[in-house]
Amino acid sequence: MPKIASLETFSNEFVCFVRLTTDSGAVGWGQTSTYNADITAQVFHRQVAPWALGADALVIDELVERIQEREHKYPGSYRCRALAGLDTAMWDLRGKIERKPVVELLGGTPRRLRAYASSMKRDITPADEAARFVRLRDELGFDAFKWRVAAECGRDIDEWPGRTEDVVPVVARALGDGIAKLVDANSGFSVRRAIEVGRLLEAEGIEHYEEPVPYWQLEDTREVSEALSVAVTGGEQDWDLATWQRMIDMRAVDVVQPDVMYMGGIGRTLRVVAMAAAAGIPVTPHSANLSLVTVCTMHLLGAIPNAGRYLELSIEGPDYYPWQEGLFLGDPFAVSDGSVSIPAGPGWGVEVNPAWLERATYQRSALVD
Repeated sequence: MPKIASLETFSNEFVCFVRLTTDSGAVGWGQTSTYNADITAQVFHRQVAPWALGADALVIDELVERIQEREHKYPGSYRCRALAGLDTAMWDLRGKIERKPVVELLGGTPRRLRAYASSMKRDITPADEAARFVRLRDELGFDAFKWRVAAECGRDIDEWPGRTEDVVPVVARALGDGIAKLVDANSGFSVRRAIEVGRLLEAEGIEHYEEPVPYWQLEDTREVSEALSVAVTGGEQDWDLATWQRMIDMRAVDVVQPDVMYMGGIGRTLRVVAMAAAAGIPVTPHSANLSLVTVCTMHLLGAIPNAGRYLELSIEGPDYYPWQEGLFLGDPFAVSDGSVSIPAGPGWGVEVNPAWLERATYQRSALVD
């Protein structure tokens, strides 16, 4: 059995890549969750790596579960964000050893995935948002788009007065028929206001209403979903499996959106997928930037039986997300006819850019020789 001999991190404030090396020299690459990734790297070396070194490098779920038990006094988001770096590196390693893409290890096959163009901007006018969506529709063939309403955790105060009422019809009508239309409120509304906006969404043909009220208020979310015909979606922030089970059991949302990196990796995400499948609920994961999270999500969607209708694909470039530039060699997110291809190479099928690694902060945990 190959043993984990060393775990190295390459990080900055936004991204932390993990390199796992076995005692035989085999290598797998993973990533912790984005944002405050330099802090997550510290958690990784303090609370994940010590329990992983010397362990069987191919027994993924059992090791992740054991580390959670060992670190039971520190449940929460950072622990899972750090665990994602180990889990995803182990999946990449296994794929490279077996010479298969992760999607095949999960029971699927590499294929094309329909993507929705996901806007992160709220400081954009309705007319400008509509114009760039129409351009992406015509140039790259996107037939699904998501844009922002409300203000993030806005307590019913919009990004500017009247923006929600303006941006919904302006963008929806500019895109026209035959286009899937999605919006994200980022926990911005009260129940009353969320239902009011939901009626507008229904009238304009919107099919996906994300986090209409504070996501941690599951009863409020359920009240909104029960009042509307538009699909209410959520879950991107959640990592706790008990919360996920409660959310699904109470039918708080119509579509679940786990984030592979927030969850702690592929293994824990698959547990949410299974809960949702048992309840007949589709899974459209959160993957809101062009780091490894979207690559991992592509492999996941290519294998699970209750995959949603599309992959979230950020359309923001260096003007909004300068930190995601140059992470990989080549472009694993190239769009053609509104879809992307699941990488078919071993493991994740992507290569981290050596030039990016050279600029990152380096740390190493290893077995004592």
